[in-house]
Amino acid sequence: MTASFTQGPTDPTVQPVPASVVEQVDAADTTLHNPQRAVISLGSNLGNRLETLQGAIDALEDTPGVRVKAVSPVYETEPWGVEPGSQPSYFNAVVLLKTTLPPSSLLERAHAVEEAFHRVREERWGARTLDVDIVAYAEVISDDPHLTLPHPRAHERAFVLAPWHDVEPAAQLPGRGPVADLLGDVTHEGVAPRADLELRLPE
Repeated sequence: MTASFTQGPTDPTVQPVPASVVEQVDAADTTLHNPQRAVISLGSNLGNRLETLQGAIDALEDTPGVRVKAVSPVYETEPWGVEPGSQPSYFNAVVLLKTTLPPSSLLERAHAVEEAFHRVREERWGARTLDVDIVAYAEVISDDPHLTLPHPRAHERAFVLAPWHDVEPAAQLPGRGPVADLLGDVTHEGVAPRADLELRLPE
């Protein structure tokens, strides 16, 4: 299937964050010293996918030194790298964070959140209850094999670029350019917005 993408803040599936919530999140930032901005991609294709994504968002917010600033709309995505129909479809979303954790510690926390939801790493492209990937961290560009920044395949994945663009239309992927431009260069086949589903900012 081919999804129709509406560019920018006019997308009817994107609801503005209430001012009271923005104020609460900004107030929470006072507990962070010199926070850095990070972009996290979430995916799930086993179990209660929406509940799992929300649980991951809440777990990230519960992490000392992390504040969740924005949550994207939900997209449903056909699995990559496998035979069609061999796995359930994914629910995907993107989360914007402010964090005082260095990238390596944020990665450790991402893996811990995956493990809390019983993520099993048995095969590449295998089905999983939860995938938590660091897409970008500040303006860092690194080819460290332990944590390559930005994510080495983010620029070619509509299921990352589309929800990120929804929540941050002017976003830039370090070393790659505007997310809006990157989104225009990739196939949207098998990636569809789910206007009937919603993830919330942690209370």
